[in-house]
Amino acid sequence: MEIKIIKTKEFKEKPQDESKLGFGKVFSDHMFIIEYDEGTGWRDARIQPVENLSLHPASSVFHYGQEIFEGAKAYRRQDGEIQVFRLMDNCKRLVNSAVRSSMPELDPEFQYEAILQLINLDRDWVPQSEGTSLYLRPTMISSTPALGAHSAHNFIYYVLCSPSGSYYPNGMQPVRIRIEAFYARSVKGGMGRAKAGGNYAASFKATKEAHDAGFDQVLWLDGVHKKYVQEVGAMNIMFVIDGVIVTPDLSDTILPGITRDSVLQLAADFGYKIEERLISVDEIFEAHSTGRLSESFGTGTAAVISPVGEFSYRDETIILNNNKIGPVAQRFYDLLTGIQLGTGEDKFGWTKLVPRS
Repeated sequence: MEIKIIKTKEFKEKPQDESKLGFGKVFSDHMFIIEYDEGTGWRDARIQPVENLSLHPASSVFHYGQEIFEGAKAYRRQDGEIQVFRLMDNCKRLVNSAVRSSMPELDPEFQYEAILQLINLDRDWVPQSEGTSLYLRPTMISSTPALGAHSAHNFIYYVLCSPSGSYYPNGMQPVRIRIEAFYARSVKGGMGRAKAGGNYAASFKATKEAHDAGFDQVLWLDGVHKKYVQEVGAMNIMFVIDGVIVTPDLSDTILPGITRDSVLQLAADFGYKIEERLISVDEIFEAHSTGRLSESFGTGTAAVISPVGEFSYRDETIILNNNKIGPVAQRFYDLLTGIQLGTGEDKFGWTKLVPRS
């Protein structure tokens, strides 16, 4: 399908101080958008100036939450070129989310090409300071202007680009995590494996309560037994127990993180022993009490690696590695950011240069 390009006539002023970019607050000049009508398929693929969407108040996304999204990044290399990291995996994962959400599939190859063209057009928006990136937000929403609790007949897919600052402007610091004892994020057969907005909305109350109590994140447990570790709000979670990297095995309750998979592939390549299995809160606390739990860290697109300094569950708290970054977390952070920025060896072929037109 041909992608029409409509260039803006009013270029926005780019941020001058990249140390104040923050996350998701500034957007580039252009967006990609394509629309879907049942019976006709996808149509009108275009890159155009960023503008507000026009949706009827009865649009199904507002009433039934039929919405999915992705998160990826483009990076500026030292030589000035721009590259993406495992973008095709994000495109494929969006299709999987669409299937689970009863939404139309959009060919991953087409998504990939459209996003590369968008980045190329807005390449001047890719920041260059250490730790910065161009965050990419592909999104699909239902737009049928009619009430009724069923899958919509019309959809919009669009991609926004947002220059984002360093996740660790003051250096990488371990986070405090509350293990959620009451609320559940997902259950077997639910939407946990899809990257859908509803999953995040369902987590906000517990997350706010955790923030109000001084914690940075929530670690979710399974929705049935309330004892097995699942994932952190916006990250997968890993533990180092007796030198073994242990992480919850994927199921339909856990988002299959791309950074998670990257860490596991790197770990296997370096000879780490890996266990993907059920891991309970009791095991975590027991492993800490016996000195077998040396560190824990989250993996995700935004932070890459986020070391954990503290876990709190009910009335019990444990401190990991004297609340300092562990050597395993630091190693994977250095390896992954090196690959993403083009300064480290990419033996897995995860990166691709954004071609100039």
